[in-house]
Amino acid sequence: MAEQKESSVLFSLKELMNLEEDRIKTEEAEKEARARADAERRAAEERARREAEEERLRAEEEARRLEEQRRREETARLEAIHHAEIEKARAETEQRARMEAMAATQAHEHNLAALAQDQTKKRLTYMAIGLVAVLLIGGIGGGVLFSNWSQQQKAKEAALEAQRQVIEAEKEQLKRSMEQNAREQEALKNQLASTKDEAERAKLEAQLAKAKQEANKMNTRGGGPRPKAGGDTAKPCNCPPGDPLCSCL
Repeated sequence: MAEQKESSVLFSLKELMNLEEDRIKTEEAEKEARARADAERRAAEERARREAEEERLRAEEEARRLEEQRRREETARLEAIHHAEIEKARAETEQRARMEAMAATQAHEHNLAALAQDQTKKRLTYMAIGLVAVLLIGGIGGGVLFSNWSQQQKAKEAALEAQRQVIEAEKEQLKRSMEQNAREQEALKNQLASTKDEAERAKLEAQLAKAKQEANKMNTRGGGPRPKAGGDTAKPCNCPPGDPLCSCL
């Protein structure tokens, strides 16, 4: 009986020891689990903090890059506008200079034409006086000669007037063409300043070069020598001095 009690007590002690060991193991496992969980939580928090910091730095760098790009584009745009304004002012100055030169040339030619008309009228007056004297002396024969000469002079004057009108029409057409060319060049320069496509820029530059060549050709036409009236070279005058019927006068 005593042995049974002793065995029962030993069994109970072993059970208690096993339970205590199980409790200690459970506590240690729970402690280790909590430690691992805390470590994982701290690692996750640290990782999230690093990722957030890296994202913030990337965002700041991207903002700086975009701002720098915007400043460069704005600077390029302002430079293009400034260059276009300079080119426009230069083109306007050149155009005004050409127009002023053309106006001065036209005024000079007008003055020359007026002077030539005055001299022609004076010669006609002197000739008329001489012819009156000849008619008084020569009669009907002199009248016939004067009539023929007068018709020839009128025909020459009409030819000169027709040629002058043709020249004026050519000048007016040339002036309009030069103004149109200047407008086309200005439009091409504005398009060239605003476009960034290389193919389009090459196309616009080729068109601008062609327009400038055409302008140079028109400038050459506007300032070149003009043929003399009638298209013939001057012939020597063989009339005797003082002859009122001489066609050289």
